[in-house]
Amino acid sequence: MASPDRTIFESAHVERAVARLRAASPRISAALDEPSLLARLARIAVVSDFAIDTLVRQPELLLALAADDGATPLPPPRLDTEHRADWGTRLRRYRSAGSTRLIWRDALGLDSVEDTLKGSTHLAEVCLRTALRALEDEFAQRHGVIRTPDGQQVGLVVFGLGKLGGGELNFSSDVDLVYAYEHDGSTQFDGRDPARALDAETYFAKLGQQLARLLDELTAEGFCHRVDLRLRPYGNAGRVAWSFAAMEQYFQREGRDWERYAWQKARPVAGDAQAGERFLDSLRPFVYRRYLDFGALDGLRSMKAAISAEVARKELADDIKRGPGGIREIEFLVQALQLIRGGREAELRGRRLLPALRELIAQRQISDEAGAALGEDYRFLRRLENRLQMLRDAQTHALPSLQADRERIAAGLDYADWAALLSDLERRRERITAEFDALLAPRRRRAAPDALTAYWNALPDAGDATILADAGFDAAADADAVLRDFARSPGVRGLSDAARTRLDRVLPALLQGTASSSQPMLALKRLLALLHNVLRRSAYLALLDEQPAALSRLIEVVSRSALLAERLASHPLLLDELLDARVVGPLPRREELLAACAEVDGDDDTELTLQALNEVRQSLSFRIAMALRDGRQSAQDSARQLAWLADGVVARVLRLAEQEVAAAHGRVPGARFAVLGYGSLGGEELGFGSDLDLVFLYEVPAAEDGAEAASSDGARALDAPRWFARLAQKIVALLGAVTAGGRLFDIDVRLRPDGAKGLLVSSLASFADYQRERAWTWEHQALVRARFVAGDAVLGERFEAVRAQTLASERDPAKVYEDVGAMRRRMRAELDRSDAAAFDLKQGEGGLVDLEFLLQALVLRDARRHAALLGPRDTAGLIDTAHAIGAFDDAAAASLLAAHATLLSRGLDCTLDRRARRIAPDAAVDTARSAIRSAVAGQGLVFE
Repeated sequence: MASPDRTIFESAHVERAVARLRAASPRISAALDEPSLLARLARIAVVSDFAIDTLVRQPELLLALAADDGATPLPPPRLDTEHRADWGTRLRRYRSAGSTRLIWRDALGLDSVEDTLKGSTHLAEVCLRTALRALEDEFAQRHGVIRTPDGQQVGLVVFGLGKLGGGELNFSSDVDLVYAYEHDGSTQFDGRDPARALDAETYFAKLGQQLARLLDELTAEGFCHRVDLRLRPYGNAGRVAWSFAAMEQYFQREGRDWERYAWQKARPVAGDAQAGERFLDSLRPFVYRRYLDFGALDGLRSMKAAISAEVARKELADDIKRGPGGIREIEFLVQALQLIRGGREAELRGRRLLPALRELIAQRQISDEAGAALGEDYRFLRRLENRLQMLRDAQTHALPSLQADRERIAAGLDYADWAALLSDLERRRERITAEFDALLAPRRRRAAPDALTAYWNALPDAGDATILADAGFDAAADADAVLRDFARSPGVRGLSDAARTRLDRVLPALLQGTASSSQPMLALKRLLALLHNVLRRSAYLALLDEQPAALSRLIEVVSRSALLAERLASHPLLLDELLDARVVGPLPRREELLAACAEVDGDDDTELTLQALNEVRQSLSFRIAMALRDGRQSAQDSARQLAWLADGVVARVLRLAEQEVAAAHGRVPGARFAVLGYGSLGGEELGFGSDLDLVFLYEVPAAEDGAEAASSDGARALDAPRWFARLAQKIVALLGAVTAGGRLFDIDVRLRPDGAKGLLVSSLASFADYQRERAWTWEHQALVRARFVAGDAVLGERFEAVRAQTLASERDPAKVYEDVGAMRRRMRAELDRSDAAAFDLKQGEGGLVDLEFLLQALVLRDARRHAALLGPRDTAGLIDTAHAIGAFDDAAAASLLAAHATLLSRGLDCTLDRRARRIAPDAAVDTARSAIRSAVAGQGLVFE
């Protein structure tokens, strides 16, 4: 920005301001002989008549500000009972002085706009709290205090809404307050009832009214803060003070969209803050839905329409708050995106706009470029808003009409003239409006063909099926029949008018999309199954209605994956994933997957914990599936991530199970517990919908001679074996429990020592003894893929030592090959489902199990001589290690890695489409099988 014409800082207006100050006090007059102070004061005079008036009335304030440029906050006023009549004056003088300090620091460039907003908020809070404390003391002496029937004292909670709640109050704003209290009760004096007791509502209403009057009433000193109580339930027609219970009922039954926006920023600013935070926690489900809530845009459209009408009616085009491209549009844009996603992303629930904007950028809901521009524009508008109000302490948002005021505003903001400021302002407002309109525009960008819309609107009694054939349905008669059944269903007939309107927009668009998919009839049936489950959940219809991208991705997903279509129908929350920016971004690392599961709350309610954990698992596995289906990552990476996700689920369930068993029986002091993963979980090659092979170990401190065996320390004590058996049973039960969110995993525990006849949980010592003395060769094969999954890390390390010792034992290679070959031949005879037309990817000749058995045989044969074989559990890692020790040459290792990748990918494709892992052979599969057969034969193994 160009430097302004300096003549305005040397104008008659400035001279008059300086003359007034010199006349106010000889000390001030002497101080103004100092050129640097005179220069600073000239800038203050240009920016604010209000500040000059305050300095004339409080000349000592000028000396204080001159000393350190207002770096030291002013002490709050003292409201004592001896000077009750002076309370209003003291509050107003304090507020005037504090406001002048903010002007001083802003005008001289010492504070950022964020500092000024924070300072205005703090000033209001100090006045509120100081006034409320004084009035509470007065009320306690006059009426007593409110107590519940059991003697608990109840205090008033003052909620700040709007910019006060958000900590971003503008300079001359009113304060939006709502008065509430936690419990009903009546007044008492020192534990006794007064002659005329007041109930809580009357008491706190009187207290709140006096608080508003003390701050708001216009006196010779002006006002302290304008108080607006209209955001309470029912507005001016509602009671002044509300109990928490009454407010909860109101929001449940009658809460409106604009109130979600208002309470989004709510914060207890005075009174019982802890009680206030408890209420806001209970109100969170009203403000933030658990799903992506595109229904919030309807409320935004209504509010924007009302504001636009007001702007047009009152000719407020020059209003930088409510006019086009004004502050309100940025606020609405950010708040709407917060409301849409805040139910799922706690990081988006912040009250302050700029931090929320930064988080939206971080989560890729706003582009870096657009977000940076909006942040810059917001700061500009808020500083301009403050300068308009600082001029005369007026609650205005309109650009000045007087040329002198315009030039003062421009000069104070360092513009060359008013035209330069206005040009910058208009450029920013156009940019803001473009971003805001883009948020509201998606629905208007999409329209289904008129013929399909007319066809759907005519159902179920009319409608021409040839329209479906023309659209691309190869089985138009069948499609027509299922659509008529859908239109007749009670779910559709019972929709509200608003939901039916959304369905009438969504359904033709879905028909258009499915008609052009690879399998129209299949996609249509899957989509209708999903719609049946979401008809009563308007937010999901809103998501599909508002977001063409979600609708398009939905059609694509259900056309190509039966598993994902089934999961979407069973768990509509997964629809959110279709729009989550992270779906097309990098997949979470192991630590992030474990953390997502560990952070699931709800230990006090087992079913809610399991449901929340399953929602996390479903969302993350859906994201992994989308990455695989879209070709953004390999099958091996996807299988590994699914295993890591299972690790996190098991660890979280273990924590829950331990708490439940400990609550009933106490804990076994010094004991350790570990969960082992075998099979595809242990090998980090888990599939979609795979069960988990688990083995449980425990260890207790060695008992001293003569001491009793270890037992738990609870009232209903159990000895260690029974305690850990109970824990393992609880883990299996919780993982397999059916909740509203489905079950987590099917569990297989047959790989434990002695199989189904053995104990569910083993001590480490007995496990080691079994592996050393009684285990079959096939059990040592299984141990190759076993790894520590969850529990005590020290015990996990001790298991690793037992595993290494077992696998590195001296063995007769011929006996290993004989046992491995015999087991493989037996499994193939019983489990191979290959035939002339289809190949069993897992159990067929040259399939995945052949490759696993080959690698397991190599480990059992060579681990004693090559300790490196003890490290990897996954197939690719074992191939690489076998290659490194010379078991495979370069060509064989490369062909085996490629074969594994091919078969694993085909297998995951089958599970994604809910097909058995049997496929028609093709060139790639034949090449993979040939590589595995060749490697098996090359090692001298016989699986035929």
